[in-house]
Amino acid sequence: MFELTGRNALVTGATGGIGESIARTLHKAGATVAISGRQVDKLDKLAAELGDRVHVTPCDLGNRAEVGKLIDTAAGKLGRVDILVNNAGLTKDNLFMVMKDDQWDDVIAVNLTSTFMLMRAAARAMMRSKTGYGRIINVSSVSGIIGNPGQGNYAASKAGMIGMTKSLAREVASRGITANCIAPGFIKTAMTDALNDKQTEEISKMIPAQRFGSPDDIAMGALYLASDAAAYVTGQTLHINGGMLMV
Repeated sequence: MFELTGRNALVTGATGGIGESIARTLHKAGATVAISGRQVDKLDKLAAELGDRVHVTPCDLGNRAEVGKLIDTAAGKLGRVDILVNNAGLTKDNLFMVMKDDQWDDVIAVNLTSTFMLMRAAARAMMRSKTGYGRIINVSSVSGIIGNPGQGNYAASKAGMIGMTKSLAREVASRGITANCIAPGFIKTAMTDALNDKQTEEISKMIPAQRFGSPDDIAMGALYLASDAAAYVTGQTLHINGGMLMV
């Protein structure tokens, strides 16, 4: 149903969890995929598993110089970037009163500033290509909607991502380019695996579905937003959280 043959996608944070699942899902739908992250060994492993139509494009999103080159690097390998998925994220949690400046700066740099830079470069390239198609998909978080104790920096970055995405969506909609967010709830990843059984049980009680989601749940949302089926969907936030937050 969601066919991406002939489309080219760049996925950041593709070294595991949600990003890896998104890369696999877009690739399975027919897209040629550039996978990005800091851990080259993991990127190479994923590329070997996917086989053809995949390119490794390492990048440290905390390094502005590297971020500034990523879209051009990916386009050089893909031919052009039709789909950008900003999935990579960083957490450095601490309570507001004791949060250090570098904890704030580092999270904002990776989660918000790099997303802005990649959106800007991708939108420019999509407009120049004159294909009448472009998809920008940003992975936000339920924390950006409701906040979370100890995550003032992370929540701010994810809330900022949503507002920024809406602004870009209004600017480029007439060119056939859409910009949307996905806001995952609690998803089974390495990050949530750090929770103990009691914490997992307590959190699950707050979720109407009574369980954590899987990375594939998020990937299917990204596949929809990347497809022609979502051509009239822009400036939206797709909440995938098992009913934890109903907006």
